[in-house]
Amino acid sequence: MQQNHLSRWYFGGVSSSVAACLTHPLDLIKVHLQTQQEVKVRIIGMVVNVVRRKGYLALYSGLSASLFRQMTYSLSRFAIYETVRDEMNRKNKGFMPFYQKVLMGAFGGFAGGFIGTPADLVNVRMQNDVKLPVEFFHGIRKLFSGASMASSRGALVSVGQLSCYEQSKQLVLAAGYLTDNILTHFLASVFVGGCATILCQPLDVVKTRLMNSKLEYGVRCVSLSAKLGPKAFYKGLVPAAIRLIPHTVFTFIFLEQLRQHFGAVVFT
Repeated sequence: MQQNHLSRWYFGGVSSSVAACLTHPLDLIKVHLQTQQEVKVRIIGMVVNVVRRKGYLALYSGLSASLFRQMTYSLSRFAIYETVRDEMNRKNKGFMPFYQKVLMGAFGGFAGGFIGTPADLVNVRMQNDVKLPVEFFHGIRKLFSGASMASSRGALVSVGQLSCYEQSKQLVLAAGYLTDNILTHFLASVFVGGCATILCQPLDVVKTRLMNSKLEYGVRCVSLSAKLGPKAFYKGLVPAAIRLIPHTVFTFIFLEQLRQHFGAVVFT
């Protein structure tokens, strides 16, 4: 009989939280770039502005909310996806087909996006308020503002990350050139990080603006963003990729290490 290690339901939240600690400054800069009405400042200029106004620690503004988001949003989507996947693999005595992985990733991401909306909103507000005077800080009046966009984005990110990562890893291992090691995890996670960035960027821009807006902005967010041109939906794409790809890589590398060393042991 062959011994395998399965991921525990909370490993996704833990690994995502560690990755968030390492990539939080990039996430903060991405939020600042996306909430510009016009492209006035690029990545380096935004970093300089934040540090000059509030100091180096301002780059970690909202870290507590970011960790809370990972332990709600990411924990939920990983738990749903991996629990159902492992059960279906056990019943079918083999891997799920790719379309089932996509459907399960979308469902888990949508549910996780909704559950994590309050923490996501607080995170966006805390990050963006760094560039405002204290008297203009936003109050948190609607904890589920932007929930529809956050859920939709969560579905796309999870398809790009969870479903595509597992499929990519299986294809790489099936080729026979690499084994189940860190190099394989790294290559698969870099690829799916790029896929997830491209898939979710338009919704990420709209979600960020909704969560950072006044209540009356509401449904006009998409139309107002569209008036700025198609490129408006990909504003901050480079910093989003610089943030999401490393975050994806760190998440899956830590997740795989947790699985291999502390996962549930099963015999097949």
